[in-house]
Amino acid sequence: MPRRPGPGGRRARKCRPGGAALAAVLGDAQGADVTLITGRSGDSAGRELGRVLAARCVLLDAPFTGGTPSKTRVRADGQSLVRLDTGDGTVPDLPLGEGPLEALRSADAVLVADYGRGITANSWLRRELARLPSDVPLVWDPHPRGSEPLPRADLVVPNRPEALLLGAGSASADGASALRLRWGCGAVAITLGAGGAVLAPPGEVLPAPELVGSTPDVCGAGDSFAVATTLALGRGVSLRRAVRYGVNCASRFVAEGGAGAWACNGDEPPPPRRTGSSLDRVDRVRAWGGRVVAAGGCFDLLHPGHVELLNRARTFGDVLVVCMNSDESVRRLKGPPRPLVRADDRRCLLEALECVDAVEVFDELSPCALLDRLRPDVWVKGGDYELSQLPEARVVERHGGRTVLVPLVDGYSTSRMLRDLQLPA
Repeated sequence: MPRRPGPGGRRARKCRPGGAALAAVLGDAQGADVTLITGRSGDSAGRELGRVLAARCVLLDAPFTGGTPSKTRVRADGQSLVRLDTGDGTVPDLPLGEGPLEALRSADAVLVADYGRGITANSWLRRELARLPSDVPLVWDPHPRGSEPLPRADLVVPNRPEALLLGAGSASADGASALRLRWGCGAVAITLGAGGAVLAPPGEVLPAPELVGSTPDVCGAGDSFAVATTLALGRGVSLRRAVRYGVNCASRFVAEGGAGAWACNGDEPPPPRRTGSSLDRVDRVRAWGGRVVAAGGCFDLLHPGHVELLNRARTFGDVLVVCMNSDESVRRLKGPPRPLVRADDRRCLLEALECVDAVEVFDELSPCALLDRLRPDVWVKGGDYELSQLPEARVVERHGGRTVLVPLVDGYSTSRMLRDLQLPA
């Protein structure tokens, strides 16, 4: 697609997967094992789509008639000027085949990305989606030309124009509630672009981080939101937190260049998945205006009090890094026979908690040096401490953060557990 139209301008053609195919590569980039069920023909666009997706997901073909849909955007200075659409293909109401059905039956989470090409009207697909187990999240991204979402959907995610065309009346909590009542689904989140999303229930606006810099290209932001929200629900995150996470991911996606940043020619390796060190994750969260939270402790004999503390800590921001004392650090603080659980095992247990995004181990008696590198916005400790007992609080404050003391859960402490076991504390 031309970057600079007009005589003497430099032109370049780039391609990328669009629609549901873009959702598939975004899911792959977030570390998910993605299976895409879609329709395409054997024309050049269909073959190119298969080549681009080959390394990123499992592609299962649904019945399809007509040409593969293709959109050509003419862009200049990073902005779309005009769009040319070709391909009139649709998915007919014919059996899907065993491959797509088995993929749905084994899925951990399902996103229906409807682009008005008939797939959501397929009776075989609708029947299988209605049969999904209750613990498999079903998120539905609707289209005005598509079929209505099933009542089985846990969350339906129209954008503002779609919501109005679908009969919301307004892109508000009342509008989202009206659509939820109409479809009988679990919840509706209307995305509002830079305004975030309004979720019903409970009828709350979840704001988006403010973007800085040039006017962003928002193409693909809805796919980014839907994918991130689906994956979060698949990991057991609550609905409100999943939608908030989706809003933040979509904002970051736009800040990083939107769908235009995913242009390719089909020969490149898959985009890097969002992994890396704790500091890398912290930097990514800060890049889109998110809040970094850190919590610390020995976490020797992990118990419900620890879990409650970390769950509370995670609610203060967008990423939670646990600063954990090493074996030597615990030994110097607590004396033998502590630690009872070695650092590698303590770390494994902490990383298994859904609320924990990363774990960093430190050898000193206090996490001051580690916090000097992390620079958290919020530092969380248990309520059995006083601020005067925490030298690291001054480190956090020096970087503009604050320390929060979370009340302990009655009846839980490692020392008490050891006394009950008649072991030296």
